[in-house]
Amino acid sequence: MISSFAVFSFLFFLSFVLLSFFRLSSKKNLPPSPPKFPLIGNFHQLGQQPHRSLQKLTNEYGPMMMLQFGSIPVLIASSAEAATQIMKTQDLGFANKPKSIIPSKLFFGPKDVAFTPYGEYWRNARSVCMLQLLNNKRVQSFSKIREEETSLLLRKINHSIDNSQVVDLTDLFVSMTNDVLCRVALGRKYCDGEEGKKFKSLVIELVELLGVFNIGDYMPWLAWVNHFNGLNAKVDKVAEEFSAFLEGVIEEHKEKIKTDEKEEGSADFVDIMLQVQKENKSGFNVEMDSIKAIIMDMFSAGTDTTSTLLEWTMNELIRNPNTLRKLRDEVRQVTQGKSDVTEDDLEHMPYLNAVMKESLRLHSPVPLLPREAIKDTKVLGYDVAAGTQVFVCPWAISRDPTIWENPEEFQPERFLDSCVDYKGLHFELIPFGAGRRGCPGITFAKVVNELALARMLFHFEFSLPNGAKTEDLDVDEALGITVRRKFPLLVVATPRI
Repeated sequence: MISSFAVFSFLFFLSFVLLSFFRLSSKKNLPPSPPKFPLIGNFHQLGQQPHRSLQKLTNEYGPMMMLQFGSIPVLIASSAEAATQIMKTQDLGFANKPKSIIPSKLFFGPKDVAFTPYGEYWRNARSVCMLQLLNNKRVQSFSKIREEETSLLLRKINHSIDNSQVVDLTDLFVSMTNDVLCRVALGRKYCDGEEGKKFKSLVIELVELLGVFNIGDYMPWLAWVNHFNGLNAKVDKVAEEFSAFLEGVIEEHKEKIKTDEKEEGSADFVDIMLQVQKENKSGFNVEMDSIKAIIMDMFSAGTDTTSTLLEWTMNELIRNPNTLRKLRDEVRQVTQGKSDVTEDDLEHMPYLNAVMKESLRLHSPVPLLPREAIKDTKVLGYDVAAGTQVFVCPWAISRDPTIWENPEEFQPERFLDSCVDYKGLHFELIPFGAGRRGCPGITFAKVVNELALARMLFHFEFSLPNGAKTEDLDVDEALGITVRRKFPLLVVATPRI
């Protein structure tokens, strides 16, 4: 029988251990945190536009702020210094991506690059993308496709003019970016007939689902809700239909390879992935699901961000007539005596480059970049525990008044004498992220955006319909995987005289 003394000694020892633990815990230097509710944490403070709500909280609690989303601790990093620590100094320690149910289902595991957790598979998949699909030589090889699709964009604008119609730039930008990616990734466009409608609908649904907040990621005990609101069924449907579509595309490519129907130098992403699969030089086992997931990555990351950036850039140019005039004059001066703009001309347009940088600064397509701490660490003196989700906020950083003068104003001139770029080396401007998890498609997106914009300004003048004033142009936002305009951008185009 256990004596009273033994019981007392055990309880005393246990109390000592617990007291020591809580004392050690209390010594942790945690980032400031706003008050939270039981169970839901700080969800009630996000609102309809989380990037703006988080900016307001940052102004009150500082650029390093700890929130609680359900059962998950979440660090909000809204300064260039914090972003540098997370995406450069301690990049490896924050190289993981938070697990999320929807991307896992849509990307077969996931087996893509954007959402896959850090590890050997992710390193191999990203290496294939960087070395085989998105290197500079490969991007340059698609110049003919970009020129043909931007020419088609111009013809569609002309068609609207001929029919005295208002031009829906939002729709035209979405179609152009989708068609460019189709030809680059799949070898041909899928825009006509029932097949085209189905594919376009699938891409739209894919992008929409990736922007959906899933309560089950943060409150597992509420995951059942998605069975009743139809979300799980929709995710499964899109995943199955996209999978079947891409399997058909891949089989078409295999047949063409067998019969030598592919033209020399016309290899698209599917061809390249099949070649990597066949050679298996790196020891990376490229399965069918890997090919499908990586191709889907291109559409989810490439269509919405590119079309959204073009949309916001034209939005700002129309709202700022002097800037529009200055850019138009540069484009036409550089191309004087020519019938159109070529990609080689873009290198001689510094103001165009400044306009694109300023558009990315003011309208970061992806306002919150998710990471996850792999191990316990410190960031700017604060303790961050392993498993903490981290959101770096390029949208807030790009509007930080301690970095940018008049941050809410569209002023491309701020970049004319500045070396700051958006390719992940300057942390005051990181719309595409940085470090290991930075977007690998920056070069590809840059050329598409600049060529489309330059060609439009070379051929047309733009104004608002029905005599609307430029200052009345709405800037309402809609949030999905990107922050896009809430309503279509409708303009009147006039051919250049």
